[in-house]
Amino acid sequence: MRCPFCRHTDSRVVDSREADEGQAIRRRRSCSSCGKRFTTVEEPVLAVLKRSGVTEPFSRDKVVRGVARACQGRPVDPDALAQLAHKVEETVRAGGTAEVPSQEVGMAILGPLRELDEVAYLRFASVYRNFSCVADFEAEIADLRGSRDGSVDGAVGGAGDTAGEPAADTVGARAGD
Repeated sequence: MRCPFCRHTDSRVVDSREADEGQAIRRRRSCSSCGKRFTTVEEPVLAVLKRSGVTEPFSRDKVVRGVARACQGRPVDPDALAQLAHKVEETVRAGGTAEVPSQEVGMAILGPLRELDEVAYLRFASVYRNFSCVADFEAEIADLRGSRDGSVDGAVGGAGDTAGEPAADTVGARAGD
């Protein structure tokens, strides 16, 4: 590490601490030539390999911008987008590789986005998974409905259900009742 003051190449570490929730290491150094102190920050580089073959550093801001487009017009808090980007970065880093295909980043976005806003999820998934026809949308909507119905403790039917009586909003209700 070169001293930023005298450009000498030899320095010693005086103190080391974790920074950014353990994602980086902050080191306080002392130059052996001029004696001045300076701080360095070390963090692992996470690179994204794009379909074109180009590699670029992972960017939380880029994740937020992409998801914000899918959330346009939806009641989604900007802080929730920042938390989503943080979750995505943690998921991608947990893979343990320094270079991650962009496809994996997109897949890591889908789970948290589905929990955040189903409409935004459907928008993002339609672009990311290259939906080519209405059947693709229908299948994804059916999956969303299935997972939502399963999380309501198996309750079936709509509002107003009582034992043996159909709900007033049931599709196909008999005319003339």
